Amino acid sequence: MSNNGPIRVGMMGFGQVGRQIYELASRSDDVEVVAIADIGQPEILHYLLCSEVEDPSRHELDGNFLTNTRFRARLMQIDRPVEMPWDIFGVDMVIDSTGKFRDREFMQAHLDNGAPRVLLRTLPTDHIDRIVIPGINAAAASAGDRMISAGSATTTALCLLLNSLSGRFDIECGSMTTVHAFTSDQALQDYAGSDFRRSRSAAKNIIPNTHEASLWLGQILPAFDGKILTSALNVPVQEGCLLDTTLVLKDEAVTAEDVNEAMRVAAGELPGIVGVVEDPIVSSDVIGNPVSLLFDTKGTIKAGSNTIKTLGWYENLGHAARLLDVVRVYSELDNKQEAA
Repeated sequence: MSNNGPIRVGMMGFGQVGRQIYELASRSDDVEVVAIADIGQPEILHYLLCSEVEDPSRHELDGNFLTNTRFRARLMQIDRPVEMPWDIFGVDMVIDSTGKFRDREFMQAHLDNGAPRVLLRTLPTDHIDRIVIPGINAAAASAGDRMISAGSATTTALCLLLNSLSGRFDIECGSMTTVHAFTSDQALQDYAGSDFRRSRSAAKNIIPNTHEASLWLGQILPAFDGKILTSALNVPVQEGCLLDTTLVLKDEAVTAEDVNEAMRVAAGELPGIVGVVEDPIVSSDVIGNPVSLLFDTKGTIKAGSNTIKTLGWYENLGHAARLLDVVRVYSELDNKQEAA
């Protein structure tokens, strides 16, 4: 990356998160998407984008280019990292937003094809150079990093909660369940898949699921390694997720209001990343909110002498915004290195 112009981003995958990244970039002044790899037809990708944004007239399809008032992005009907010639587009970073290509082999294919760095929008399956969570550990990013993950929307929300509270209170252990909107890899009708419960209809069932955040917490927040259990409930809601977390504290004197006040302080320290809501909201109220954790003060409950239960809301838009924040972190590192 250089300091001579906007950061040039390539994208693999133009699903919901990919489209949100593109829309946010189109409204920024420092990032431009120059190429998008997706198996979908250009006309359909443009149609889906326009169906979701506030002002669809800003986005046009010009042959195989998706255009807006800021930049043109070449659409390539390509499904696998090994097939995408990133070198011809002069990208500074590739965001893989497919959620599928999570191991080092696929990430290396992006690098081999000309991407200086690849950023996963989800958790990896292998150990990579770094997991970067804005608001937590962005300062640890290194110019030498090549394979990077921005965690996941759920992982980011959990890490922000734990980091904000652990600065004020001693946390012994805890558990988190994300009440999660159903995802595109779930079946809408009962359909035999690789997992029994996930073979049931996402449109009419609450489906217990696992969540990988606990496997990576030690890398992001070493103090919580092995201390937090994580799970998921996929529910028949299209957007909006709820982080239901129970924490066991060492200090019995901590009250629910103490926890709420700590999160109000955190929201002031991390504007745009952490927010606090005092109103009795529901999942649809968080749609369109770009923070990664919207802490719900009305959901804080103390149980027994030292157990606190909390609620926090989030949706994919916040995660899309954090992905671009990570892109900017590495651009700044490269600019400093060039100037040195």
